[in-house]
Amino acid sequence: MLHFSRPEGLILLVLIPLLIFAYVYVVQWKKRAIRRIGDEKLVKLQIAQYSPARFRFKFILILLATTLCVFAITGLVAPDPSQKLIKSGKDIVVALDVSKSMLASDVQPDRLERAKQVVTKVINTFPDDRIGLVVFAGRAYLQMPLTIDHDAAKMFLSSASPDNIPVQGTALSKALEMSYASFDMKSKSYKTVLLISDGEDHEPDAVKTAANLAKEGIMINTVGIGSPAGAPIPDPETGQYKTDVQGRMVISKLNEQTLSEIAAAAHGVYKLYNNTDDVVSAIKKQLDTISDIPVITESSYLSFKQYYWYFLLGAFVLLVAEAFVSEKIKLRKPAMAVVFFMLIGYVPSYGQSANKIITEGNKAFREERFNDAEKEYLEALEKQGKNSDVAHFNLGNTYFRKNEADKAVAAYDKTIEETHRTDIKQQAYYNKGVAYQQAQKIQESITAYKNALLLDPNDEAARQNLQRLLKQQKQQQQESEKKKEDKKEQKQKPQDQKKPQAKNPAKITREEAENKLKALLENEKALQEKMKKVSKSASLTPEKDW
Repeated sequence: MLHFSRPEGLILLVLIPLLIFAYVYVVQWKKRAIRRIGDEKLVKLQIAQYSPARFRFKFILILLATTLCVFAITGLVAPDPSQKLIKSGKDIVVALDVSKSMLASDVQPDRLERAKQVVTKVINTFPDDRIGLVVFAGRAYLQMPLTIDHDAAKMFLSSASPDNIPVQGTALSKALEMSYASFDMKSKSYKTVLLISDGEDHEPDAVKTAANLAKEGIMINTVGIGSPAGAPIPDPETGQYKTDVQGRMVISKLNEQTLSEIAAAAHGVYKLYNNTDDVVSAIKKQLDTISDIPVITESSYLSFKQYYWYFLLGAFVLLVAEAFVSEKIKLRKPAMAVVFFMLIGYVPSYGQSANKIITEGNKAFREERFNDAEKEYLEALEKQGKNSDVAHFNLGNTYFRKNEADKAVAAYDKTIEETHRTDIKQQAYYNKGVAYQQAQKIQESITAYKNALLLDPNDEAARQNLQRLLKQQKQQQQESEKKKEDKKEQKQKPQDQKKPQAKNPAKITREEAENKLKALLENEKALQEKMKKVSKSASLTPEKDW
């Protein structure tokens, strides 16, 4: 979309009415001068070669040239289609099992770590697709909404663990339902779910849920992590292997049948984990069979086409024409020529050259040559000076990829300060929030995400990140307050606290003692009967918390 990179230059349009006022004043002055010289008819005969129409025409040429120069100063630009970020048309939601059974070590070092390796490889294999992350155990949660920010996806993936889910178990159907809710069904992009689990489903209807997703055009591919023989589950809380309610050691076994049925119901493939590369290759091969995938285009442009020189060319032509038009004889207009070249000088001399440097930086960035990209962007900034929001924004992204969060934040701040475009400013605030989050600066990250949402309330990624950080901040505050209270109680506790002396029991008769013993035996018998009923009920519906 065409827009002015320096809209403040439009204030120079005030020159137009000033020039018109000057023209009218000169015309009136000439008429008064003719009347003062003498007989008006005689004076007109003496200046018969003078043409008011030519004077008016010359003024119109100067007026138009000035207007064009003003528009050249404002820097009309349009996004460069060759530099537009094009994303392919696949939305991939990864449903990752983080139940305690994934801690089994029949796949070394354990099932969960191998699953994370698969997801990381998938993210790297599909760099142009949007990735979302759902984690599940007894319940399912959206860890990260669909995004092209793959670095953020890896960051959230690394923190996934059984501690993220308060309710343990393995609910495959809930995971598929949450994955479905993560998609924008109005979008024309192709949608697919990658389910990674040991398949030990504690709830029914997973295959039925998969069939329903298939009716909505969603493919489900599944990866089985584990072995049919199974392995015991380590319990991090006790340091021992997990046992069931009867005290027997729990052996978690891979359920290939359920995972195969889910994949078949949703037109996908099932792959048993043997090594990471083979699994990802099988998934990629399956997704590559899809044809006619619509394209998702992002609104961010890395560089712009400059159109100021069109206005300068037009102004130059008009001024040359004005120089060859005379009221009586050919007259040169050195003053206007000086003004013209001053205006040319005001227009940024970097123009196409700086834009070319940014394009080279973008190429280096895409090829992950971040040091070269940084060098190109800094060179572009030297040529641009002020009003260099695009170069600062791209430089911030480069610093972020180099894990230099402080420098990235400084570059995003420069972008926010210099840009006149709301969309670029909003993206800079969002990226600033991610950079602060990477640096574990929670409050600063929260502020950045709030600013991003003020500019674009529909930014779901910023909303999700903000909610997650607010929850984390609240937990930290509660832990801090608890520590303060515990410390305060310890200070208030008396140092020399004396234990109360036990009183001598009162003497009772033998008959009273026999009655009390009989009552105790009757109460214990009733308690034993109650415990048997509870134990019987529990054995019918044992709770699986792995």
